[in-house]
Amino acid sequence: MTVEQNVLQQHSQKHQQTLLNQLREVTGTTDVQLLQQALQVSNGDLAEAVAFLTEKNAKVPQQDETTYYQTSQVSSDRYISVGSQADSNVIDLTGDDKDDLQRAIALSLAESNRAFRETGITDEEQAISRVLEASIAENKASLKRTHTEVWSDSPNPHDRKRIDNCPVGLKNVGNTCWFSAVIQSLFNLLEFQRLVLNYSPPARVRDLPHNQKEHRNLPFMQELRNLFSLMVGSKRKYVDPSRAVEILKDAFKSSESQQQDVSEFTHKLLDWLEDAFQMKTEEDGEEDKPKNPMVELFYGRFLAVGVLEGKKFENTEMFGQYPLQVNGFKDLHECLEAAMIEGEIESLHSAENSARSGQEHWFTELPPVLTFELSRFEFNQALGRPEKIHNKLEFPSMLYMDRYMDRNREITRIKREEIRRLKEHLTLLQQRLERYLSYGSGPKRFPLADVLQYAMEFASSKPVCTSPVEDIDSSSHPGGTTGVQLPLPSSMAEQDSLASPESSGSASGPASTPTTAQQQRAPIHKPFTQSRLPPDLPMHPAPRHITEEELRVLEGCLHRWRSEVENDTRDLQDSIKRIHRTIELMYSDKSMMQVPYRLHAVLVHEGQANAGHYWAYIYDPHQRCWMKYNDISVTKSSWEELVRDSFGGYRNASAYCLMYINDKKPFLTEEEFDKETGQLLSGMDKLPPDLKQYVKEDNELFLKEIEEWNALQARKAQQEKLAVAAAASTASSNSISSSSPQPMSIDGSPPDNAAPQQDPEYMEQPSPTNDSKHLQEDTERAISRATAEQEERSPEALLNAALKLEYARLLRFAQEDTPPENDYRLQHVIVYFLQNQAPKKILERTLLTQFADRNLAFDERCKSIMNVARAKLDLIKPEEVNMDEYEIWHQDYRNFRETTIFMITGLELFHKTNYVEALIYLIYSYQYNKELLSKGLYRGHDEEFLGHYRRDCLLKLNEQAAALFESGEEPEVTTGLGIMNELVVPCIPLLVVHDTERDLLAVEDMRNRWCSYLGQEMESNLQEKLTDFLPKLLDCSTEIKSFHDPPKVPAYSTLELCERYRHIMTTLCKVANNER
Repeated sequence: MTVEQNVLQQHSQKHQQTLLNQLREVTGTTDVQLLQQALQVSNGDLAEAVAFLTEKNAKVPQQDETTYYQTSQVSSDRYISVGSQADSNVIDLTGDDKDDLQRAIALSLAESNRAFRETGITDEEQAISRVLEASIAENKASLKRTHTEVWSDSPNPHDRKRIDNCPVGLKNVGNTCWFSAVIQSLFNLLEFQRLVLNYSPPARVRDLPHNQKEHRNLPFMQELRNLFSLMVGSKRKYVDPSRAVEILKDAFKSSESQQQDVSEFTHKLLDWLEDAFQMKTEEDGEEDKPKNPMVELFYGRFLAVGVLEGKKFENTEMFGQYPLQVNGFKDLHECLEAAMIEGEIESLHSAENSARSGQEHWFTELPPVLTFELSRFEFNQALGRPEKIHNKLEFPSMLYMDRYMDRNREITRIKREEIRRLKEHLTLLQQRLERYLSYGSGPKRFPLADVLQYAMEFASSKPVCTSPVEDIDSSSHPGGTTGVQLPLPSSMAEQDSLASPESSGSASGPASTPTTAQQQRAPIHKPFTQSRLPPDLPMHPAPRHITEEELRVLEGCLHRWRSEVENDTRDLQDSIKRIHRTIELMYSDKSMMQVPYRLHAVLVHEGQANAGHYWAYIYDPHQRCWMKYNDISVTKSSWEELVRDSFGGYRNASAYCLMYINDKKPFLTEEEFDKETGQLLSGMDKLPPDLKQYVKEDNELFLKEIEEWNALQARKAQQEKLAVAAAASTASSNSISSSSPQPMSIDGSPPDNAAPQQDPEYMEQPSPTNDSKHLQEDTERAISRATAEQEERSPEALLNAALKLEYARLLRFAQEDTPPENDYRLQHVIVYFLQNQAPKKILERTLLTQFADRNLAFDERCKSIMNVARAKLDLIKPEEVNMDEYEIWHQDYRNFRETTIFMITGLELFHKTNYVEALIYLIYSYQYNKELLSKGLYRGHDEEFLGHYRRDCLLKLNEQAAALFESGEEPEVTTGLGIMNELVVPCIPLLVVHDTERDLLAVEDMRNRWCSYLGQEMESNLQEKLTDFLPKLLDCSTEIKSFHDPPKVPAYSTLELCERYRHIMTTLCKVANNER
């Protein structure tokens, strides 16, 4: 056989194995013989094979011995794993013309074989092409969008700057979260990282690749090296993997799209890397046949020991990712036990041969990196599509593989037999315990001990001599007279009479006998009172007659029986616990804990079978903590968070792939040391010269971007200062100066600061607006009080007294506890400053500015005080006050008022159920308020309050959009999806980034609402739109998307602002109280 024929045969075998894996995944069928027959009947057409297996009356013919042995032969495919559905174009031939069907099959096979011979590309690789092309197309399309769903980098490069040596994230360039999760998991295997970074292509192919594989794999390998080098030494917080994805896309040609599957991508990635390293190893040592490092790192071998019709066989097979079924198992060991045994295996252990068939798998060689692929998808035959399995599956952080090794075969078989025997005994005990805990023959069952206790309580109750009905009918009035016999019980008549004015009046007199009119009055129906029991009625039913002897005997028996039942129950529970403990410790002896594998990475999928989002949890052995890699976001995590997101059963998120590493091979995650100096290599020192230069150039570009940004911001700041200085100069030239007054302070001491400066618009206005009138009135009141209380009537003395009075008034406001509808900070800037502990000199200048307002009343007293105040401002020397700090404080207050306007407007629109317009105001008010609160607790409004209405608004919009989608009408569906794409989806990262429990639950509720439609029947056009929309909803990392500029808000006077604030807060409090 020639080399080309051998290669073609290997490709054919790999393709056949891939189809078998895909067919097993899609249909859930595990019978290898049946799967092979389906492929034979369909001539390799996956869609026809699925139809054959899912047909209700499909017959399964028996395979002969030869066919069975063929499935057990050594396969050249190193991946014994479950693939995703292959994508194929299916011709629907439903007619009776068999010749047409045969011609179509022949034509399909000929076309498939021709494409394979020409390109060497399998159907699986073509499916990956479609996904990658979709990712690039999505990325390019996003650049053309202008609405709020666009993913964009922050314009401020400081937001994208890497902090110290934090891990570098990967940007999602369009449905590529699967790429990020896999690449980060492999990159953090430092041995794998070193292999990629130090790879150099074979000399013979550097200039001109010879074949399709070399043309595809080598450029991808170079881009992977570039990407890894940036992840090592970049100064960016995250890097863009588009070029590596482009190489993958260009390797295949297709026009269809879907979201990629992690296991499928990992298969192909390792396959390509293996080919690339194989070319290198063949060049380095053709005679010695050196080992491929990818094979050594990721591939192992197992021994298939089987028997068929009494004939035994053994075959050694190679594997990469090991597939495990999730459905029906509670933990990873149960999955592994089931995967290692197929069929009935009693004949494998018995001396005599039987007619039973089955096989066991025993690992002969485990790879340093052991990857388990968790099959969380099954095919729903009723709906005709795959569905995700959300069952809970636990896995340990340390996994001991000794029980699955071939060298421990005999001892493992003994332990398995012991566990089987214990589980049988455990089942019997559990059934027996269940009879004690669920006693009875009817639909309702109770614990037997409780039944006996209830019987004891009944027997011990006080005996009664009459029936309950007679007891009620014969009851009398409290006054001692016998009640009149009416159709209703007398107790109700009693309550009726007590409720009437006549009865209350007669109760106070000497006679209590009811009058004739009262006796003949019809009873009034009172549903809440007439059902109450009289106070003398027993609380529990009781026996009519029971003697002391009977009670003594019965109580003795019931006590004894209850004690016996409780003892039996306790013994059963203790026995069950002991058996569970024995099973748990079955493999805990030292001899079975010699092959430890530590959990390195968990790849998590959130969503449904055909849409979702991937991220990874990766253990950092140097910091001894778990890290969460979610696209551009890399954050510290915990084992508890990993368990919550990965085990499943809690929500739509669950582990899809587990990566364990041999704990006895520390080189996998050990840092590299310099061979000459012995020093630890870190950062750029890890990189070979070509990659070091590549990263250096990229860092220089980024630093240049930062410098340009800083220069731009400096120019803007300078322009603002010049504008402020010009305004201050104008104000200074118009001021009225005085030579006699001296600077003052609130406590009477001279102030230390001030300089001519334009005053805030809420402190002084060029014309008497409503806002300035409010301040004028406060100022004039302070002057009037000072005039009345002050003996000395000089302008300076009056000013000092008025300042102290006004300060005392504002200090009282700042210290007062106010109801939610009042906020004194809105009434005066000094209250805001006092609550936030502004410097005293800032307070003094601000108060002087208030009294220096030219718009004070035009009587001589106010004018003279105003002139003194302005003179004092002029006398404050520039070096005595930090005017930049003064301006920052007032700018913060302006921001506070603007945030309040955004908040009030958003809340008013929310109350009017105009959620679309309300959202943008609530979003901006929350963001601005968060910036204020970062400087102090009282700088802004209650964050939880704003977060509640922001979250509630998003939930309301989600409900509106879902209702529009459910209508099925084209305009409504388009409007609903528009609301989601342009409003809800861009806001989800804002909820996720802060990781508060209520926000995360809200996001989960919104996602679950739309994911619930996947299991429902709907029109094909709706299904298509839903499939297109769901990845956007689920694929939400913490990267904030760009929004339009904030809406323009009008300026409001202080009185208007306070009134609107009071009104909306009062309204919301009433609504909240009514809801409660």
